[in-house]
This record gives sequence, C-alpha cells and structure tokens, in this order.
Amino acid sequence: MRISLRRVSAEALACRRCSGSLEPNPVFRARAAARLLIVGQAPGRRVHATGIPWNDPSGDVLREWLAMDRETFYDARRIAIVPVGLCYPGTVDGADLPPAPRCAPLWQPKFRAALPRIELTLLVGSYAQKHYLGVRRKSSLTETVRAFRDYLPEFFPLPHPSWRNLAWRRKHPWFEREVLPVLRARVTAIIARSS
Repeated sequence: MRISLRRVSAEALACRRCSGSLEPNPVFRARAAARLLIVGQAPGRRVHATGIPWNDPSGDVLREWLAMDRETFYDARRIAIVPVGLCYPGTVDGADLPPAPRCAPLWQPKFRAALPRIELTLLVGSYAQKHYLGVRRKSSLTETVRAFRDYLPEFFPLPHPSWRNLAWRRKHPWFEREVLPVLRARVTAIIARSS
C-alpha cells in the first residue's frame, strides 16, 4: 500500500518524540518522483541551523564523491535525503552524538513506502548501514564498503565523508580508485533518467 509522502513529511516535521533529549528540528528533503535516496546519520550543527541537509563540509565531500553540483544534489525531484536521525542529536567533547535510536525504526519505513521510484539508496556511514543492512553487514565499515557490489542494485554503502574520516580515506586508496567510479556511474545514470 502506497503512503502519501505529503502526509509522512507533515508528520515527520511535527515529530517531537525526542524533545526531552534534543531540540526537535527534523531535516530532510523528498519528492515522490525521486529515484536516488541518500541516508546519512543525522544533521550536524550547521545543518540544524540552516535546515538544509548536507550543507556543511561533509556535504561538499559527498558531492565531490558523486561528481555532482549543489543544484542537482538539492533537486528533490531527483534525490531524496532522509537521514537515520532526522534531528541534530547534539555533541559531547566536540563529537556528534549518535542518531536518536527510535528515529530510524519510526521514519525510515514510512519514507521508503512513500518513495516508490527509488532505484538506489546510498548508505552513508555505519548508522545507515546498520539500519538497512543489519546482519548482511560485514564485520567492519571498511569491509562493508569494500564489498559494495554485494549490496547492489538496491544499496550502495559508503563511509561518512566527515573530516574525521580523512585518515580512513588516506589509509584505503582503493576507495577512490575502485568504489567512486562505480558510484558516479550508477548515480549519473539514475539522475539522467530523472530528468
């Protein structure tokens, strides 16, 4: 049964289930015509302030990985962006807290049901991979990303593009050499069909 995206979006924007532990401000973008879904972890401080997903240095890196300009990236008719945690979870000692655990089980199934044309879901970071891949994940994020072909055509696991993962990217040059060309080709083909 198809669920109305308008209804799901309105309910998500009104959600206050975590108001005791964080400041509710759900951040996502979606249109029913979208063919690509990006699932990250949760909005950071800058995204929380602006209400624009991936509007930070991590977003710049992600767009570079996708070889995509901002205009295309934020075209909700092509790309839906629904993080595992819709609201900024806060920080401890300068590091973002994990997404609120009750958010993904509540909202991810509803958004998925309301986005019938999704061809590929980018699972950006371990929280997204844990939610969607569950026991299908490998023993580490590195192994899961390296085995990205095991999850195609439905999912494409990626590391988080945070500056905190810069050392990971330097340590694993195969990511840029082997993974990014496949990612770009698949995303480009999907975006072309969305025009």
